[in-house]
Parts: sequence; structure tokens; C-alpha cells
Amino acid sequence: MNKTKKLIAGVSSASVAVMLSGCNDQAQDIPPEPTDSECQDWEWDEDDGVYECDDTGSRYFGHYYHGGTYYKGKSSLLKSSAYKSYKSSSSFKGGGSGFGGSSGFGG
Repeated sequence: MNKTKKLIAGVSSASVAVMLSGCNDQAQDIPPEPTDSECQDWEWDEDDGVYECDDTGSRYFGHYYHGGTYYKGKSSLLKSSAYKSYKSSSSFKGGGSGFGGSSGFGG
């Protein structure tokens, strides 16, 4: 194999390794699913960096969950000062961490 082909093969291998390690890092940034008994099925919203209740049997179905608080809809979540602070913080990466806080209903 000539030097050019070896160089291209090396660069390609390095690119794949970087992409795969980036995926693993992102998965580790996602906080654990809430353990609240009010919802048994959670979906991670990558864009907003929060969980959404996907439990059709729950009174919180379709609600967003952040910092220990349920938000009735996306507009309610986006108006929250706690969420605004989280979204503007360095811990938010469009799927980053920042989960935790007090319990209650926001709404």
C-alpha cells in the first residue's frame, strides 16, 4: 500500500473512533430516568434536555419533567425560570445533564 492510501486509511479510522467515542460521551451525559411513581415510561427529549412522560395511563402523560417538577406542556417548561437557567448554563449541551432539584408540579 502506498503512503497516500495508508494516510487515508489512518485518517478514516481515527474519524470513526472519534465519532464513536462522541456517542458514548453523550449517552453518559443523560441523567437517569426519574423514579417518580406517577409515570412509568419516560422518553428523553434530546433537543430540550428533559424527560417527557410517555405513560398513557398516567395523569402526567405528555408532561415534561425537569428538576423534580412536571410541566404541563412545552410552553410551560420554556417559561420556567429554572429551565431557562439550566438551558443557558454550561451543563446544557442539547442533551446534557443538569437534572435534579425539588419536587412539585409546575404549570
